[in-house]
Amino acid sequence: RVISSGPDEDVGRIEMVLAATIGEARHNVRIVTPYFLPDERLRSAIILAALRGVAIDLVIPQRSDHALLDWAMRAHLSFFPLDRMRCHMTPEPFDHSKLMTVDGQWCAVGSPNWDVRSLRLNFELLLECYDEKTVEGLDRTIDGKISQAKALTAEDLAGRPLAARLRDASARMLLPYL
Repeated sequence: RVISSGPDEDVGRIEMVLAATIGEARHNVRIVTPYFLPDERLRSAIILAALRGVAIDLVIPQRSDHALLDWAMRAHLSFFPLDRMRCHMTPEPFDHSKLMTVDGQWCAVGSPNWDVRSLRLNFELLLECYDEKTVEGLDRTIDGKISQAKALTAEDLAGRPLAARLRDASARMLLPYL
């Protein structure tokens, strides 16, 4: 099924599908995105899934093509339970993939990033698929990305220099516009 979203109509449709899918997850949710700045609805869905014991894997680039977004993402990740989910940071070159799989039964690929701008202001298209072979192939792709990635923990975020944490927190204040 193809799901479209844009500021002229269907605002938030993709975001609702992602949140509902995470809310229904029983075993695992795997997200690959170049920018991870979800709003409160998606943040809550991810946190609740992690608290239910759903294995959450987030794969983001160690360095994107926008330093401001990198700073905001680091600050934003401190609001997620990194002790209950795994965050993997992929090395260069910058990976602009946008993938998601759930429970080995559902997957999505498309144009939206996990940020407010993409999910509310941009014209986006998401293809969701309920084919286990397709999901298995995407899970193998995600496994490959994870095998080359470095884990990011809550301790890593808290251990950064104060100046970096303040810079990142300041960048996060621009969340609605990033």
